[in-house]
Amino acid sequence: MYKRILLKLSGESLMGHQGYGIDPQRLGEYAAQIRELAEMGTQVGIVIGGGNIFRGLSGAQKGFDRVKGDQMGMLATIINSLALQSALQALGQKVRVLTSVRMEPVGEFYSKDKALRLLNKGNIVIMAGGTGNPYFTTDTASALRAIEIEADIMFKGTRVDGIYTADPEKDATATKFETITYDEILSRGLKIMDLTAITMCKENKMPIYVFNMDEVGNLARVIRGDKIGTLVTP
Repeated sequence: MYKRILLKLSGESLMGHQGYGIDPQRLGEYAAQIRELAEMGTQVGIVIGGGNIFRGLSGAQKGFDRVKGDQMGMLATIINSLALQSALQALGQKVRVLTSVRMEPVGEFYSKDKALRLLNKGNIVIMAGGTGNPYFTTDTASALRAIEIEADIMFKGTRVDGIYTADPEKDATATKFETITYDEILSRGLKIMDLTAITMCKENKMPIYVFNMDEVGNLARVIRGDKIGTLVTP
């Protein structure tokens, strides 16, 4: 059992079967699974992407200024974070949103000390707004926050059940890794996270576990040690 984890959630997964925005059913399923984790005694920090609402890089490709586009993407992650906070509160769970840029009363300004203090008091802490800087993804933000809050491991919840030799949604011959090293991810050019995030985790010896978050019950299973995804190790 882990004492403290960082859970990285995909913004796209919050769409559920919709083409855009937040699917209330998927949001509720996520909240119930996360609350179950807290009840098991694990401290949970969360970073959520914003791709279901706006992605800065794709915005830049359509003519947006890259910095403005990334700032819009940061706001999208905050919208998702507030939605998850609301869903968790509806279940009676203590939860706080900390933002990387000041926007009280929407959320409190992030600091490591504040995050740790809240985690130690039994709060789930959602760290929104990415790193607060353009040109950095929420993958990099999740790596940074995992290291800062001294998490035991980062769980990356996706719609795929681990890391494969190729995209399993496009290549039927792709095979799954049970474990893989950071160096092998880099040498194979696997796109599980961006290069900056992988490098940060490698340098700080932060293990990553990639699993399918969309299957209800999987979050508790990975915490219990079930081998249903892929472990990335130094």
